[in-house]
Amino acid sequence: MARVASSSSSSWSSSALHALAGRVAPFQSAPRSLDLSRTPLRRWGRVGGLRSLAAGANPMRWIPPLRRSEDVKVETDAARNSSSDSAGPAQKSEFPEFPNRNFSRQVAVASTIAAVSLFLSSRLEFGVSLKDLAVNAIPYEVALSNGMPTVVEFYADWCEVCRELAPDVYKIEEQYKGRVNFVMLNVDNTKWEQELDEFGVEGIPHFAFLDRNGNEEGNVVGKLPKKFLQENVAALANGEPSIPHARVVGQFSSAEARKVHQVADPRSHG
Repeated sequence: MARVASSSSSSWSSSALHALAGRVAPFQSAPRSLDLSRTPLRRWGRVGGLRSLAAGANPMRWIPPLRRSEDVKVETDAARNSSSDSAGPAQKSEFPEFPNRNFSRQVAVASTIAAVSLFLSSRLEFGVSLKDLAVNAIPYEVALSNGMPTVVEFYADWCEVCRELAPDVYKIEEQYKGRVNFVMLNVDNTKWEQELDEFGVEGIPHFAFLDRNGNEEGNVVGKLPKKFLQENVAALANGEPSIPHARVVGQFSSAEARKVHQVADPRSHG
């Protein structure tokens, strides 16, 4: 058995060598300048190469040479940097930076100021009442003795026109505070009967404009545009000899209705 095996092995090797010699012979005349690094023999080794040649592999098929690890590393780093650069703007746009605390504090302060301003403006437009004007008014006796021009308003709590004009009157008072006296006299108060007759009050609201000496320059009665009242007050504050609107009458409430609402309150100047 050993001889048979040896003989078959020797026979196989001889046949393989003959086949190899038959295939390699045509290439023995290749020039010496042949680049063996581009042939399969460089990577196959002795045993694997011989067997592949014996099996009929094409020895001229080109297999790219191995690349150095340094080249692979450089290309990998370059690809990584390129991918990070391309993904950078998308990540920044997808995740914007949050504002810092100072910015948030500024926004909160600005919002608070805006809310307060809105509240005050709404207060001026809708929240001012005749009671507010009466509380802030200067007593009539004081106004006649402090040497400043005076605006006297005759009003009543039940007067619809008086309530409508209250916001405009308040704005003008705030504008000329300290330069012009603003007096509120309630026609329902029997204390002011003499003043009602003196100024000839028949309708309310009735605005009487007095100079620094207490002399009447003119009057405006009823609901009129704001400019009539404002221009008269400006003339008094500037010390002009006359007012532009000395006698103007608009929609008003009759003062005769005061007889139903009269009260005796000598302690009140309103």
